[in-house]
Amino acid sequence: MRAIRFAFFVILAVVLVLVAAANRDMITVSLLPPAVAPFAGGQWSLTMPAFVALFLAMVFGVLVGLIWEWLRESHLRAESNRRAQHLADLQREMGHLRQTQAAAPRDEVLAILDNAGKTPASGSTLPAPR
Repeated sequence: MRAIRFAFFVILAVVLVLVAAANRDMITVSLLPPAVAPFAGGQWSLTMPAFVALFLAMVFGVLVGLIWEWLRESHLRAESNRRAQHLADLQREMGHLRQTQAAAPRDEVLAILDNAGKTPASGSTLPAPR
């Protein structure tokens, strides 16, 4: 598995280097339309190699996708937390019931039946356990 992961990263690095080498031309990226730029206090633009703009766009897309999914799945995380809390409450209640049941006085018939499963006493008329 480690070799497959290493091979994947090597291939990815080679592809990214080839894309960067093929797109070294300088481009200007404007953040605002030219008609709106004077109202914003100047020209908001950056000059950079094309591969940098491409990689920044990919990183921006991944971040937007991560945030979108995190927000979309928030109700699932909330439901999971509610169920985990409910399970913890039930386990706590079961522990409490087991403690009170073990400490409660036992019925004589139930005590005899519980002891019947153990090795019979000598002279017992009960059949041997199977």
